Amino acid sequence: MTDTNQQNTIELLQAEFNHPEWDEPIVCRVEVDLPTWLSQLAGGCDWEVYSEEVEESCISFGMRQGSMHDTKRAPKLAEVTLYHNGYAIVDVDGKSLFDGSLTAGANECAHLSYYHAGSGEKITLN
Repeated sequence: MTDTNQQNTIELLQAEFNHPEWDEPIVCRVEVDLPTWLSQLAGGCDWEVYSEEVEESCISFGMRQGSMHDTKRAPKLAEVTLYHNGYAIVDVDGKSLFDGSLTAGANECAHLSYYHAGSGEKITLN
């Protein structure tokens, strides 16, 4: 290796490892507009969250479509489970409508946000 190549390699390695801001823990959070997403998946509108259950690895939401006061038709019921790793499962009236990653494709109702673990301050990416 020539002196120039060796110097370039050393500078590249130093540039990669001399960033103390990269040593700080970061929290990645998936944020989902649940009513809009369910409208896209199941159709209709007026979806509302009526229950929430927090587990160690996920959060499950009970949702319904339509008003409970509408006696002409029974509301659709949904269960949405969002896992902390970005995975989600959606069942509407007992049928699976979604089982996969929220972050793998273009989902307009879900986006990732990043935060400093210590301060909670939001990180803006370029």
